[in-house]
Amino acid sequence: MRVHWLQHAEHEDLGAIAPWLAARGHHVSCTRLPRGEAIPPVEAYDWLIVLGGPMNIYEHAAYPWLVAEKQAIRAALNANRRVLGICLGAQLVADQLGGPVTRNAELEVGWHPVRLHAAGHRDPAFRHFPDEFTAFHWHGDTFTLPLGAQPLMGSAACANQAFTHGPRVVGIQFHLEVTAANARDWFATERPAPSRYVQTPESILAALPCFAENNRLMVRLLENLEAAA
Repeated sequence: MRVHWLQHAEHEDLGAIAPWLAARGHHVSCTRLPRGEAIPPVEAYDWLIVLGGPMNIYEHAAYPWLVAEKQAIRAALNANRRVLGICLGAQLVADQLGGPVTRNAELEVGWHPVRLHAAGHRDPAFRHFPDEFTAFHWHGDTFTLPLGAQPLMGSAACANQAFTHGPRVVGIQFHLEVTAANARDWFATERPAPSRYVQTPESILAALPCFAENNRLMVRLLENLEAAA
């Protein structure tokens, strides 16, 4: 399968997704948007992965490539490609499906429990996920559920943590792909001030078992999405 991914920041990469793609023998390509690279036409890939980033989806003046990126995501959706959006990526996908993106009531950074709703238990994308798990979060915005999507997961700080749109489109607000090494790189770039739902970098980085469990869930989600009809 041809997998193309979109990068929004130099310090944010595929993390635990990369070795899984390599082990499965998928052909992987990337567009590094801040470098001015062009996104290939939708005919060039079967699966689009849209990663997170520190910007907001509506900051077109500061990040003019957002306009072309949104058009590319819309093309992938219209062509029935597999699409996985993570954090900012999920917000971009939701936006292109008609789900507005707004500021969340809380900044959420660190390890916080996510709970599956009844629809989440039934959704094939999250087959074999636990009822509740501790996910790594780093976001200040949130998406509104696109028309036709059901609430699949939520946390204390953020009501909408995941959605699907048909069997091939998945958006998650949290970061299952992030490894401990990734998180160290992120905190070298930014250190949010601790608050109600913002933990210290030291406490986050000390939770090595949580990174490992998140990465296992990332593989499970990828396997489920790969198997989608």
